[in-house]
Amino acid sequence: MPGRQSRRSVLATIAALPLTGALSACTGGGGESESGSASKISSRKATRVTFWSALRGSQEVVDAFNRSHDRVHVDFQQIPSGAQGGYAKLSNAARAGNAPDIATIEYPQVPGFAIDGVARDITDLVSDGLRAKLLPQALGLTTFEKRVFSLPLDIEPMVMHYRTDLFREYGLEVPRTWDEFEAVARTVRSKAPDRRLALFATDGAPQLAAFAWQAGAQWFDTAGGAWNVSLGDAPTRRVAAYWQRLIDRDLVFMNAVESRQSDAQIGNGKVLVRLSGAWDAGAQMNARPGQKGRWAIAPLPQWDPARPGVGTHGGSTFAVTKDSKHPEAAMEFIEWQISHPDALRARLSSGTSSQYPAAPGLVAVGREAFDRSYYSGQDIYRFFEEEARKIRDGWIWGPRMTATMKVMQDGFARVSGGQGSLIEAVRAAQKGTMPDLKALGLTTTERGS
Repeated sequence: MPGRQSRRSVLATIAALPLTGALSACTGGGGESESGSASKISSRKATRVTFWSALRGSQEVVDAFNRSHDRVHVDFQQIPSGAQGGYAKLSNAARAGNAPDIATIEYPQVPGFAIDGVARDITDLVSDGLRAKLLPQALGLTTFEKRVFSLPLDIEPMVMHYRTDLFREYGLEVPRTWDEFEAVARTVRSKAPDRRLALFATDGAPQLAAFAWQAGAQWFDTAGGAWNVSLGDAPTRRVAAYWQRLIDRDLVFMNAVESRQSDAQIGNGKVLVRLSGAWDAGAQMNARPGQKGRWAIAPLPQWDPARPGVGTHGGSTFAVTKDSKHPEAAMEFIEWQISHPDALRARLSSGTSSQYPAAPGLVAVGREAFDRSYYSGQDIYRFFEEEARKIRDGWIWGPRMTATMKVMQDGFARVSGGQGSLIEAVRAAQKGTMPDLKALGLTTTERGS
């Protein structure tokens, strides 16, 4: 971090307006030339940096980088995903002072790792050339007070995956609005009592966040120099009431999406629609090759079609940690990994597909590598490109999203058992979040819910 300014003084507010901050950073000076960080690396012998990731295809990316670079060598370690897996390992390593040079961090966890001092402020290591290659909405989600704490690999707009064959069978039109979505859900329930249009996931706090984000919610902001928390704001209440109505009227299934039950629902055609990030297109292909030709992807239904917007679901970033002794070398690898065509080709060679790159210049690489036949020739990369530009700016993730989402999902599970409501689960998550923020020494406020 520049000078002797403490990490907490910068991040106590995290007054990041993600899009605005990213755009102003793109037009300002302060970054090195595109070859700046590379010029600092000694060419006498390879500088070794360590990289931890749970992302599929990372080994292939590292191998391709090491084959093509002689000044920097990356030592890779595959780690488990999730809060109790890789994130716990990273936190423990940072406390012991031996975190890797580079770590993969999903968007919701970036503020927490920045506040904890694990993710280094890399603003002065990000060249203007690299900034210009990245989608502003993506870079904005890792930029706080115009300070960059990680760099995005992909950005995953929320979309609607639907069964074309079953839509034809039941004479359904693809819903463009949430009102139309509810009407289609009623039709499915009437014509096929054992099927439902969609699933409300009891482990789906990230999905609810995306729905609320789309509707204009602002769960966290930093106006007035404090963390202002408002998970139950008016847009979120609208979204929660909508899904509560579908649940109460038995128009959607309600169970965990990461479960055998969900796999069976999708595999047996019991669910006609999946609402998730762009990445899920590739996951569907890999998981259910027998459903080839039965799926297409459409925009997420809108509240106001005249002002379309979406939130995101999924996406990963790369941070240089506080313990890195070679931050310039680490940045050389990160820049190559997120912006070079050969890096994406290497990742796709592992079977990973349909991630929408945060660097739009790589879309052509993804489009070329993607097998369109599964989606009956649909150019899903061009579609994702259109949807990514609808991502609403201004969203800020909270400092302890893993804990916040767990409390919320505990509430969703109770709703599935007939206890409580979705909005009560959201309010419980806010109540459970406040002690965590105060324990970090952050100034906090709660807003009306």
